[in-house]
Amino acid sequence: MAGLNIMVKRRSVEIEGVHHKAPIPAGSRIGNLVVSGGIMGIDPETGELADGLAAQAAVMFANVRRFVQAAGGSPENIIKMTLWVRDRADRAAIDPHWTAMFPDPQSRPARHTLVYQLPDRMLVQCEIMAVIG
Repeated sequence: MAGLNIMVKRRSVEIEGVHHKAPIPAGSRIGNLVVSGGIMGIDPETGELADGLAAQAAVMFANVRRFVQAAGGSPENIIKMTLWVRDRADRAAIDPHWTAMFPDPQSRPARHTLVYQLPDRMLVQCEIMAVIG
């Protein structure tokens, strides 16, 4: 549209109780596009990683929900999720949380799971993209 100059401002999205050590937000939003940084199984009550893969996956999915809500949406707005795990077999501990968050097989986001040597005690991490509004 010629002559139409719309200024869209980026804003940071934070998750209450989950903070990076570096000056990096949990994610960012421009217009209706929301992109997260790394979301992991850090318990917002303790600030520590949950113990074990199943617990980290459960907390990570809860943090995904909290992140997308902080951005103004819901899990229905998530269009893609990328996961990092230490072993491909770890997907078995993630899938129950995936199907609980996205129960309709006809309405699930794209997903890509990659094997990666995550730092320290971290066993799973993800990032999401969402379209909200």
